[in-house]
Amino acid sequence: MNSMDVEVIRSAMDWMNRGHRVVMGTVVRTWGSSPRPPGSLMIIRDDGQVAGSLSGGCIEDDLIERVRRGELAPRLPQATTYGASAEEAQRFGLPCGGTVQIVLEPLSVQSRLRELLAAIEEHRVVRRRLELATGLVSLGAAESGDMLRFDDKVLETVHGPRLRLLVIGAGQLSRYLASMAVMLDYRVTVCDPREEYHEGWDAMEGVTLSRLMPDDLVIAMNLDPNSAVVAVTHDPKLDDLALMEALKTPAFYIGALGSRRNNDARRQRLLEFDVSRDEVKNLRGPVGLNLGGKTPPEIAMSIVAEMTAVRRGVALDGHLADWSGSETACAVSR
Repeated sequence: MNSMDVEVIRSAMDWMNRGHRVVMGTVVRTWGSSPRPPGSLMIIRDDGQVAGSLSGGCIEDDLIERVRRGELAPRLPQATTYGASAEEAQRFGLPCGGTVQIVLEPLSVQSRLRELLAAIEEHRVVRRRLELATGLVSLGAAESGDMLRFDDKVLETVHGPRLRLLVIGAGQLSRYLASMAVMLDYRVTVCDPREEYHEGWDAMEGVTLSRLMPDDLVIAMNLDPNSAVVAVTHDPKLDDLALMEALKTPAFYIGALGSRRNNDARRQRLLEFDVSRDEVKNLRGPVGLNLGGKTPPEIAMSIVAEMTAVRRGVALDGHLADWSGSETACAVSR
């Protein structure tokens, strides 16, 4: 669940506390091209006020009017579909004939939003189960690999921060990288055993500072496919220690700051340890997209942009992924 959806839940609780009737919509299935992915949330108040989005504006007006008239989910949750035919897709402006199915849920105390929000704010990952026939809601700890499920009777959604970023080095670049990652709903850990780099980090909301040695921390974190690792110290004693362990994990993104020459040398060093050639191929270095950035914020932006592209399965080729003949800002991490 991203920060925008958390704000949707907070707004729903506020509206309910002020005596409004509130209906929450969740995208549960999409076919073809759809503007918003499954799990997207929107709330509709009894006077037509909304927060969040289910389609980027394509179907919201119709939903608002139907909810206000009491046609959808007056007492119990209800599923509805938009774009089932080409005519309807065109009517609502759904792109490329796309279709979206939504579960609408009238909210009440039994929706357990307060408990859900508390769990999210404690950085726990929660599975929420909604029975459409009764409106009953149960909450439980989510397991690795859990995702949205809907079988026309029960809707299960997963909420809470699931993405993790481990940054090796607590220098200037790390501060910008951590801040941007927090905005993208990563749980960020910055690792640096050097005491002189620790000042000020405890005040960064959403970021944990670790003084462990990088290899020990990588092992302790038990990195999964929702994890990313970026090494930015330029110190092989720290960066290489983290990378040699991270490359053995299923982390979806592992990168290191530095020039092409420095990263080629790094790959050769890693091969001298217990790291295979296939594992070394997963190292992204120079890290980030080639946006021509020189300043720490620009370099940080290029890194989170590449992380996002990799996580979304976007093929990276062409100039943005080509560092040949380019110089990267190698001295910005301090």
